[in-house]
Amino acid sequence: MSKLKAYIKLMRPHQWIKNGFVFAGLVFSESWHDLHLAYQVIVVALAFSLLSSSIYIINDIADRESDSQHPKKRHRPIAAGRVGVKEAMVLASLLFVFALGLAWGTVGLAALVVLAVYFIMNLGYSFGLKHVVILDVFLIAAGFMLRILAGTVGVGIEPSNWLLMTGMMITLFLGFTKRRAEMAVMEDEEGEKRRVLAHYDERMLDVMIAVTAAAVVIAYSLYTMSPDTIALHGTADLVYTTPLILYGMFRYLYLLYIHKAGEDPAGELLKDRHILVSVVLWLGLTISLLA
Repeated sequence: MSKLKAYIKLMRPHQWIKNGFVFAGLVFSESWHDLHLAYQVIVVALAFSLLSSSIYIINDIADRESDSQHPKKRHRPIAAGRVGVKEAMVLASLLFVFALGLAWGTVGLAALVVLAVYFIMNLGYSFGLKHVVILDVFLIAAGFMLRILAGTVGVGIEPSNWLLMTGMMITLFLGFTKRRAEMAVMEDEEGEKRRVLAHYDERMLDVMIAVTAAAVVIAYSLYTMSPDTIALHGTADLVYTTPLILYGMFRYLYLLYIHKAGEDPAGELLKDRHILVSVVLWLGLTISLLA
């Protein structure tokens, strides 16, 4: 592997798909016709991508010893010795400075503050809070909520409370399914395991997954049927996008429990055609109803 490929792998660009949450406010406020606002949201998404890569690198530096004992993570560039700690820190610093500079120079103070909070929170996560049971998943969810806020409050769009609730529930759902998948891997493979998993129980996680999955469907359904939503978009037909949400979630649960997948939610979205098609259909139907 060349040094450039190692740097790119270290940045985990496939994880940038998570920053699609930044566009939620732009889509559901029907603000995409405002080209300047759309440009600002795109810049915020790019800034989040660079900043999240900086966090991934810092996390890999902190976890390099445990990662070297993990059956899959030992292939990460730092754990495998392809990228040194000093050069990784330089890359992380450059990404950090460029991300915040991009947000401040192109968008403004509100976006900068959201990104700064995201960075500080993730530093806390990387250096200890990820070992605190339940709080670890809530911090993962908070990272997604900050993405939504960056694409709304950060650029001057007022977020919908129902949309924020839906976002929180779906990210908690993904967080708990990720822990459930990691427990399944822990049973099948040798190597050093994530410390916080010792405090989780499969039955407890199954309950949390069921609760958050139901909450996603309820919150999203209520959002589509809210009088404010209908008045804003001039249609009551958004409710017909709910089956696509259900299908995607059920397919994800199928992969989790039958195929023991889900350790990398972003990777599952890109690899599984059923989930990918349901997301594309949902997005296409949503935009066509709002247009």
